[in-house]
Order: sequence, then C-alpha cells, then structure tokens
Amino acid sequence: MTRLPQIALLSDGRRLHLQDGPIDLVVEARGRAHEVRAAYEAAARRFTGLLDELCAELPELRRAAEERTALEGVVARRMHAAVAPYVPDGFITPMAAVAGSVAEEILGAMLNAAAVDQAYVNNGGDIALHLGRDEHFSVGLMDRPDRDGVMRTMRIDADDAVRGIATSGRHGRSFSLGIADAVTVLAATASQADAAATVIANAVDLPGHPAVLRQPANELQPDSDLGTRRVTRDVGEITRSEITAALESGAECARQCFDRGLIEGAVLRLCGDMLVIGTKDIREQRSRPLVLGNAVHA
Repeated sequence: MTRLPQIALLSDGRRLHLQDGPIDLVVEARGRAHEVRAAYEAAARRFTGLLDELCAELPELRRAAEERTALEGVVARRMHAAVAPYVPDGFITPMAAVAGSVAEEILGAMLNAAAVDQAYVNNGGDIALHLGRDEHFSVGLMDRPDRDGVMRTMRIDADDAVRGIATSGRHGRSFSLGIADAVTVLAATASQADAAATVIANAVDLPGHPAVLRQPANELQPDSDLGTRRVTRDVGEITRSEITAALESGAECARQCFDRGLIEGAVLRLCGDMLVIGTKDIREQRSRPLVLGNAVHA
C-alpha cells in the first residue's frame, strides 16, 4: 500500500504544502479558481508515491553518474540528465539534482492538468517556475540559507529563459565540498539549476587551507552519496584576498557553465562578498559574461 504524504493548504489559504519524509514542498498557483484547484489536485496526486519511486532506485542514484544510465523512473532519469554534462569533469551523482527534479515533476503535473497564469514549486529553496504572458517572479537572495532575511531580490520576467532556481552551499541541507555560504543559480529548468548550483558551490574553495575544517561525508551520514569525500564543516578566519580567490574559482566554473548553455546566471556569496555572473541584468549580452558586482555586505 502506498504511504500517504501530508497534504494541506497553508494558513494563508493560497499555498499548498506537500510533505513526505525528506521532501517538503510549498506550492502556489495563480489564475482562475477552478484552474488553481485542478492544479493543486494534480500536484497532490503526483506527489503521492513519488518518494517511494525514488527510494526504489536509491542505490543507483547514489552511485557516481556515468554517461549512460539504467535508471527507469522519470524523475530519476531527469536527475541523471541534469548531472550528465558534468560527468567528464569529475565525481557527481544524480542526487545533486534531486530537489530540483522533484519540484520540476510536480510543476509539470500541475501544468498538464490546468491552465494557470503563474505557478511555482519550492523544494527547500530549489524552485520550478511557470510564468504566463506578462507575469513575473521575484527571487529573494539570502546571504546564507541558514539565516533569515533577504539580502536583495532579482526579478524574472515571462520572456526570460529562466524557469529554475536553486541554491547550494555549506550552510544548506546537503553537504558541500566547497566553502561558499551560498550559490544561487538561474537556469532553464529546476533540475539543471540544482545540478549547476552544486557544482559551482563546490568550486568556491581554498583547497588545503588550514582554516577550513573538513570531515568525511560518511562519518556524518553513513549512507551519503559522497562516501569518504571530505565535506566542509566550518570555515575559520580567511583573508580578503583568500575570499576573492575562492569566489573567483567559483566564478570561473560559473562562466564555463554559462558558455556551455547550462545556466542563465549565478550569484556567489562568501563572507559577505558577492559575485554576480551572467544574470538577466545583462540579458542582451550574448558573449562570455564578466563579473557584474563585487560588493561587501554587512
């Protein structure tokens, strides 16, 4: 018998909350009332049993991705497709795209069932987005995912290519190999954004630095897909030049992702400094993007 997830409207009466084990979604659709209702019903139907589908293939999802896959589930295969471009560059598993892929699946079910003006599925900060004509969506950028408060916002319009947003870093729900406080990526899909955010956040790093405390992932979580790879647990005092060097390492990775058409933009944050790469602020630019901002925030 399929386990039933928790499904309920939030107190504002507008947003739908879906929770099953580690998957915790906030969903909102806007449009005619009967279309919104149909979208929410479709989201609930598709969500039921989705965790079981993923668990059935979990051993394979936790293995290092290869160019070809034996995965069968639609979400599992989407996870693999999102990380496949990074396979030649080094170790990555499909789990790097799980949150975005789940959000994308639920949004797809909603749009197949109803005609809504705007909708999003937020899976712990990884967002799948639908924007109808003349609609827009504001993305809040936090200095650190584990703290309250929005540092600044970025607007996504219907004619932008962005339909996925994801954030990764050492303060997030998953382990990180890098030292970024947060890396937010804008991409064509949520699964692509999720995979890229993981890769870019890992690249914001100071390898071998004595102020960076690392520990094997499987000592913290025995079944981690990262195995014995050392993940960042704490970052001590680092100099301004070291912050700049770590951010530039991540920025170069982000530029390469942009060049390959894997992302639309990225915002990298470390110790109050920020780098913005190829976002819609320069949407008319078609060549390799430069760093747009390098600001210090208290």
